[in-house]
Amino acid sequence: MARATLSDTDVRLRDAVVQQLDWDPEVDASAVGVAARDGTVTLAGFIDSYAGKLAAERAAKRVRGVRGVANDIEVRLKLERVDPDIAADVVRSLRLCLAVPETVQTSVHNGFVTLTGQVDWIYQRREAEQVARHTRGVRGVLNHVVLKPKAIERDVRHRIVEALHRNANLDARHIIVSVAGDRAVLTGTAGTWLQRESAERAAADAPGITQVENRIMVEPAPDDVDEIC
Repeated sequence: MARATLSDTDVRLRDAVVQQLDWDPEVDASAVGVAARDGTVTLAGFIDSYAGKLAAERAAKRVRGVRGVANDIEVRLKLERVDPDIAADVVRSLRLCLAVPETVQTSVHNGFVTLTGQVDWIYQRREAEQVARHTRGVRGVLNHVVLKPKAIERDVRHRIVEALHRNANLDARHIIVSVAGDRAVLTGTAGTWLQRESAERAAADAPGITQVENRIMVEPAPDDVDEIC
């Protein structure tokens, strides 16, 4: 069987991601391995927190030329914690977060947190998950919080488009927005994962939108890939 070989671009991209992981203070990359092929980066190995695992993924997505990330990092805790203690800490942190209403509930099984309940806005759902992610001992988060149905404003698509063009983190000229009921669909292209996620966040903040389907393709300019060193 012929052995697959890495292109110079693959090697440069892998090295750039390794450097970014080492640079990011939120990531302990000492036991994390990186592979890259055709713009897709695979992260493997071990890390000591779920928040660190997601931070490694965010760091990889910030690298110019990355089109996709497969996060196969395993969370291995330095100190095991029992589920009741984790649940108590998550509940306490949620109560202290002003963005999360009391309707959000928590359960924990084998270190995996499940969030349920109803909220009014997507950002509240997002904040609840963010709180749970950073609780010591958590191995993963399942976010089943749902949004209460709200009236959809007639000009919501126009308002989303305006929000995208106001956003300094993205070039909205290549992003197309469509709205069907309470769902916004984003298509087109973005130069980086940061731009792709910024577009999704902007659409999610629109009044009445409960779902965002992000179909934006990350297509860095050829010059961007060549500049990786």
